[in-house]
Amino acid sequence: MRNSARPLGCARPARLVGALLCLAVAVVHVVDQGGFPGSKAPRYVAFLFYALEAAGVLAAVLVLARAVRPGWFLVMGVAAGPIAGYVLSRGPGLPDYSSDIGNWTEPLGLLSLAVEGLLLILSVSCWWSVVRRR
Repeated sequence: MRNSARPLGCARPARLVGALLCLAVAVVHVVDQGGFPGSKAPRYVAFLFYALEAAGVLAAVLVLARAVRPGWFLVMGVAAGPIAGYVLSRGPGLPDYSSDIGNWTEPLGLLSLAVEGLLLILSVSCWWSVVRRR
C-alpha cells in the first residue's frame, strides 16, 4: 500500500528542486539569446530556444502540480535537449549555425550544462520511481 503522504514520482523537495532547475534552464537560455525576444540566428535556432523556454516553464508547473508522468517526462526533455544542442553546436555545427563550433568553454554554456546535468539526473531518478511503482 502506498503512503498517501508521499506523492508518486518523488517527494516534494525533489519536485521543488526539479521545478527550480527547469526555470533556471529557461532563464539561462533567455539570457543567452540576449533577452526576450532574442536575437539568435538562424530563425530555427531562435524557435528552438523559445520552445525550450516554454517547455521549461510548463515542466516546472506540471511537476509542482503533481502531474508526474507527463511532468518528469517533459523535464527529461528540458534537460537532455539543450545538452544535445550544446554538443552539436560546438562539435560539427548545425545547418547555417557554425559560430559556436569549438566554443566548449563559454561560461554561460558551462553553467547551462551543469544545471541541465543535475536536472537530467534528478528527472531520470524520479521518472524511474514512477515507472517502478506502476
